[in-house]
Amino acid sequence: MSATLAVTLSLWVIAAVLALFAWRKGPEVAAEAARHGVLDFLYLIPRLAIGVIGSGFLAALLPQDVVRSWLGPDSGLTGLLLATLAGALTPGGPVIGFAIGATALKSGAGYLAVMTYVTAWALFAFQRLIVWELPVMPTRVVWLRVAASLPLPILTAWGVMLLTGRG
Repeated sequence: MSATLAVTLSLWVIAAVLALFAWRKGPEVAAEAARHGVLDFLYLIPRLAIGVIGSGFLAALLPQDVVRSWLGPDSGLTGLLLATLAGALTPGGPVIGFAIGATALKSGAGYLAVMTYVTAWALFAFQRLIVWELPVMPTRVVWLRVAASLPLPILTAWGVMLLTGRG
């Protein structure tokens, strides 16, 4: 069985178990939960489609030789640092971040650079720091979190290299 199929089946099993627990709380709870789930699904599907289709167009427009030289498998530490910076500067949610990561892979980026990009995007999204973290949390806490997280994108690439035995 492929990993994708295993993950898909696991998610369906989890959803079925959650539905069973909701049903045990009462049929009206299960119906309300299903209604919310369907509404969320209908809200997200167009956005996901736009992100995936847009990443296909973006991949076709990006010069593969440039992507390969800056972020390719042979780009080394410079490519990982560039991917870290790009991840930190990428605005938006998962539809944007993951679509750009998929586009980079299609355009010749190495998987280590893409994993570094996604890690940096998840940890350091600059707009999230400005709009959410700094207004809500004490400034010192935010900058300590950022400082403590700085090596993580590069450590992600290093960890993958150790786990897979290749760079």
